[in-house]
Amino acid sequence: MESFVEFFENIPTAFRAGLLVGGIFLFWIIEGVFPLFEFGYKKVRHAGINLFLNGLFLAIGLAFAGLLVWSSDWVTGEGFGVLQWIEMPLWAQAIVGVLLLDFFGAYLIHWIEHKVVFMWRFHLVHHSDTTVDVTTGLRHHPGEAVFRMVFTIIGVILVGAPIWIIFLYQSISALFAHLTHANINMPRKIDRALSWIFITPLMHKVHHHYTQPLTDTNYGNIFSIWDRLLGTFAQVDEMTELKYGIDTHMDPKENDNLGNLLKIPFQEYRPPVGSKFGEEEGDATKSQKLGKE
Repeated sequence: MESFVEFFENIPTAFRAGLLVGGIFLFWIIEGVFPLFEFGYKKVRHAGINLFLNGLFLAIGLAFAGLLVWSSDWVTGEGFGVLQWIEMPLWAQAIVGVLLLDFFGAYLIHWIEHKVVFMWRFHLVHHSDTTVDVTTGLRHHPGEAVFRMVFTIIGVILVGAPIWIIFLYQSISALFAHLTHANINMPRKIDRALSWIFITPLMHKVHHHYTQPLTDTNYGNIFSIWDRLLGTFAQVDEMTELKYGIDTHMDPKENDNLGNLLKIPFQEYRPPVGSKFGEEEGDATKSQKLGKE
């Protein structure tokens, strides 16, 4: 276990880059062989838009890298945080640390982004993708990186996470972002069995349905335990009932144009159908048809 910890304390940049690029390449192939939906779209162009957005997202995230490392050094030096207060073996630290960082850095901020209009304006760029595939996991407005990094740093401080757990969490998180967005037709029984613990491809696709209430479910990234415990878990009987995108931005001129995607957070706000700002009867009927657990 000590060698495992040492590896992630000094994780090579090439390894992290390999997870990002290799994961995309692997699931790109798998979704081409076993697709959930046949989109009939310009896949390379679609990937180019999402990869460019991810490049900007990563650039913003790197600006917080020093603060992230400083936070980890501070909590370990001062003995602050859950992992510093409760003595446990390294394997337990890894599980508890990744589990809690997934809550703060993924579930909690994701839930807040759906509730706070200002944050939602940035996050809806991710939801605007009407052809969800492996590259959709990279489709985030660069401004959203600020929210994500702030909550990750808050998580690091409260969890008391040493740097090796942070890098372990980020590595697993990147792989799950690829897996859960990939256009993979996973056998339903396997997907539902795994979804008791982990976020799975079919489970996360429900989150990408274009209207509420399903848009506001399945917020997790690695573990499904947070959705199940906090009442935000949902599934549908037939995946063909799903329609990707977001009801306020279904026009290709809006969701398939890089320039417009960058401007979306600063455009006039349009409340989603079925939101607290007013639900249409027709949409309510569709939501009841799809169901929520």
